[in-house]
Amino acid sequence: MIQNLHVKNMALIEEADVDFAKGLNILSGETGAGKSILLGSIGLAMGARADKDIIRHGAESALCELTFDIEGEALIKALDELGIVPEDGRLIISRMIYDNKSVARINGETVSLGVLKSVTGLLIDIYGQHENQSLLKRERQIALLDDFANADTAEVARIFGEYTQLTKKLSSMDIDEEGRRRQMSYLEYAIGEIEAAKLVPGEEEQLLAQYKKLTNAAAIREKVSEAYELLGGRGGASDAVEESIRAIHTVLSYDDELAPVNDQLLDAEAMMADLLSAVSSYMEGLTVDDEELLNVQTRLDVIENMKQKYGRSIEAVLESLENYKKEYEQLERFDEEKADAQIRLEECKKLLAAECGKLTKARCEAAGRLEKLISASLSEMNFLDNRFEIAFSEKEPSHDGADAVQFLIAANPGEALKPLEKVASGGELSRIMLAFKTVFADTYHIDTLIFDEIDAGISGVTASCVCRKLQSVAKNAQVICISHLPQIVAGAQTHFLIEKGVRDEKTYSDIKKLDGEASVMEVARLLGGDHITESTIESARELIRSSGVV
Repeated sequence: MIQNLHVKNMALIEEADVDFAKGLNILSGETGAGKSILLGSIGLAMGARADKDIIRHGAESALCELTFDIEGEALIKALDELGIVPEDGRLIISRMIYDNKSVARINGETVSLGVLKSVTGLLIDIYGQHENQSLLKRERQIALLDDFANADTAEVARIFGEYTQLTKKLSSMDIDEEGRRRQMSYLEYAIGEIEAAKLVPGEEEQLLAQYKKLTNAAAIREKVSEAYELLGGRGGASDAVEESIRAIHTVLSYDDELAPVNDQLLDAEAMMADLLSAVSSYMEGLTVDDEELLNVQTRLDVIENMKQKYGRSIEAVLESLENYKKEYEQLERFDEEKADAQIRLEECKKLLAAECGKLTKARCEAAGRLEKLISASLSEMNFLDNRFEIAFSEKEPSHDGADAVQFLIAANPGEALKPLEKVASGGELSRIMLAFKTVFADTYHIDTLIFDEIDAGISGVTASCVCRKLQSVAKNAQVICISHLPQIVAGAQTHFLIEKGVRDEKTYSDIKKLDGEASVMEVARLLGGDHITESTIESARELIRSSGVV
């Protein structure tokens, strides 16, 4: 559950710390005081889209930080599968919002939004107007039924995936015999042409280097000859070294320090001889062979032709060759492969029908139990003569089976059953969603449930029924709820008031925990508005007592 919420520079909230408790936590306050900002900050910490406008005016960033107490082996195991390990039974999840980016962390380690959403999805459920509307969607309804039935659609999805692939494959194989033979003829020609070329990886680079040398042989010979003359010709470098040796030798006996110089000159003479020999050998081997040049040009033309037809490089051409061979083999055994695919497709049809049948049976069995539980839960929220049914119709098998599911409800006496989306008002939909949450509390194993706008469109006795329902859910989970109704606020086990004020010409939202008489006065304000009398205060006390809090 959430132990603490820390918010900084979030819209009207400069900085706030809220210590939530187990049971039913209620947030109340005037419209526009900042209640939705507080819940919105929790949404941001869960990975919701961040808008830079949420940053308080004058601040560079906004922060939302949630501290969780982690309990239960199942939850710890699920977190471990995501690579998250609580420290001393706690997780600290934070998200810093900047103008052009956001940074999420879990226990100080930076994580992606994907990981953040996966982790917080195990810890919190937020239900607001958007989530209530999702209950009207057929795909959401069948997903809820599957959750309740503990139905696994993975095998159906796997078989349907194979069935779809086989269908596509057979469709692509729907070609006439003449077209197949024409394609085989082309492939046979292409394979023969490429194989006849006998391409070798790296060959083109070697040929280009050889071609460059052959076409520039005359220029090379001229410059190498020039170098040879400079080194070994009359008055060249070789003569200069020999003259230097003789000069030094005549005075070597006069000074021992000239010995190293003499040795280096002797080494230079030997090196010069080796160099002249190497240059001479190169010139002797350098020939301009027109036939060799023609052979190189011809081979390069062959390679270029193959590249233009079958790929942008020798490697790509050879890859095309392998693909052509595979395609030719497939076409060669086309009839056999098509027959095999058709046999497997029929097998998939039977398997899919069988698995869909198992799924339908599990859903139907679960539907009867779910109908009774939802109807009973709705009765507890002042749908006194309701009927709730789950209607099945058959559809073409797909990844989620062969069932189309629709939730039907008759909310009032004498009414006919109608699809949920056609009969539910905003207030009714909030109660219906709460009924589902009560029934599914054990299925989802979520420790913290957050309700926004749960009191939309209700009042009086119905509001009291909703309060009792929230208290019932809060026996097994932490519940956080925003409400404007005194009947619901009176049921708070932990009560927070959010107020908006102006200090130093700036607007602030402040959050404070209410105890005892302060909570009574807030309920009295909700009952009587600006005009609070002793009678209103006594009514507030009675409402709190009747809710079972005191």
